[in-house]
Amino acid sequence: MYDLGPPLEAEVEEGTNLLISGPALTGKKQLAFDILASGIQNGEGAIVVSNTDGAKRVFEAFDDRVDYTDRPVAVVDCVTRQQGVSEARDDANVRYTSSPVDMTGVGIKFSELLEEFYERRGVTRNRVFLDSLSTLLMYSDLQTVFRFLHVFTGRVQSVDGLGLYAIDSSAHDDKTMNTLKQLFDGVIETHEDGEPTANLPDV
Repeated sequence: MYDLGPPLEAEVEEGTNLLISGPALTGKKQLAFDILASGIQNGEGAIVVSNTDGAKRVFEAFDDRVDYTDRPVAVVDCVTRQQGVSEARDDANVRYTSSPVDMTGVGIKFSELLEEFYERRGVTRNRVFLDSLSTLLMYSDLQTVFRFLHVFTGRVQSVDGLGLYAIDSSAHDDKTMNTLKQLFDGVIETHEDGEPTANLPDV
């Protein structure tokens, strides 16, 4: 089981993928980082696939929450090279893709890190955050994003991980939201006023 920590105070089974859905500026990213940090504290791995912020800013988000020194924490950075920093090189904790459009590259780099944690470092419990689906949908059509996520969520499930995926619900129509929701086991909704609410699978 994965403990989601406060404010949700709930647990989900291994291999669960959750959509974090809400309007802009309602704390989706903050909630996801809190859920990741609660796992890092317990020795679990954390992988952030970011197409909104570069790796430096992702690690800064952890700085405020948890001491991740020597912990299995890594980032797939889809932003830095697109911004023209061509000398950005992969290292143990960061993998770079050319841009958020390069979903094949994203999948490969993510799989590399997951394999590194799971098989080489023996970290069998991993939390994953993909930020954000809205960015993917800016660059690609729904069908392409759906296919990518079908493979991605399957990968998380196959290693008994916990997957979190943020989406700006106010930026997409009902058809898009309903299509994507098929891929997830549950939905956490953030609100402009009040705590997030969760529709989670029974455990």
